[in-house]
Amino acid sequence: MTSIALLLMVTSAFAHAGWNYVTKQVRASPAFLWAFDAVSLVVYAPLAVAVLVVQRPLLGPPALVFMAGSAVLHLAYFLLLLRAYRAGDLSMVYPLARGSAPLLATAAGLVLFAERPTALALAGILLIVAGGVVTGWDRAPGSAAAVCYALLTGVFIAAYTVWDKQAVSGVHVPPVVYSWGADLGRLLLLSPWALRRRDQVAAVWRDQRREALTVGVLSPLAYLLVLVALTLAPVYLVAGRELGPLIGTVLGLRLLRERGAWRRLPAAGAMVAGIALLALG
Repeated sequence: MTSIALLLMVTSAFAHAGWNYVTKQVRASPAFLWAFDAVSLVVYAPLAVAVLVVQRPLLGPPALVFMAGSAVLHLAYFLLLLRAYRAGDLSMVYPLARGSAPLLATAAGLVLFAERPTALALAGILLIVAGGVVTGWDRAPGSAAAVCYALLTGVFIAAYTVWDKQAVSGVHVPPVVYSWGADLGRLLLLSPWALRRRDQVAAVWRDQRREALTVGVLSPLAYLLVLVALTLAPVYLVAGRELGPLIGTVLGLRLLRERGAWRRLPAAGAMVAGIALLALG
């Protein structure tokens, strides 16, 4: 089960890095967030309905509370991530946000779930975190805001990881239904803002429709793979997803032509070594 979970995490990393690249490329706004969230709801609704019909899960008050909480945490995560990308490079923001989350998630897993990762797995996590921090750190003028937003994003990544882990493995909400319900909650939370700015949403759909469709498919897919993996393995294995920063750094270097990306590649490569240790652990 651990090997399957790690494979799901690595697959998720490619999908996750892909939608982050698109989001950075279009300098996404909250209107873009609303648009791709609406796409996600439409695309994944048939799958969520199918799971409800086949599995007939009991979605009582605890499940609804977890979905609502996940919607709040993910909304904060997305808004902070968008701010970070407007302030800094993909190859700086993405690794720093993703690299700071596993250590926090691991600490929460130890305290809340009494999980005990092996020494080798812990070494892998530390290597991933160190690589992420070094890859993402930038002393250039004006980078302080991007660093702060990226670190805050990492806090919310850790928070929703632990929260959602309990929902899918403790309360036993099917991952597809849980993800769709959380997306619906996030759309409802953002809709009052979107209704007051319908012109911005219309402009996004007119000018960035292809990008909104791409992110609307890849973003839920990436996280669904994570949720399924969390039902199979301890929460610290979420660090297996941290192959994404290496992919993101390469995308920033090759496609976005970010000046500092080449200096971040060695540290991002350290994350791959950390994932190998995690797999062995």
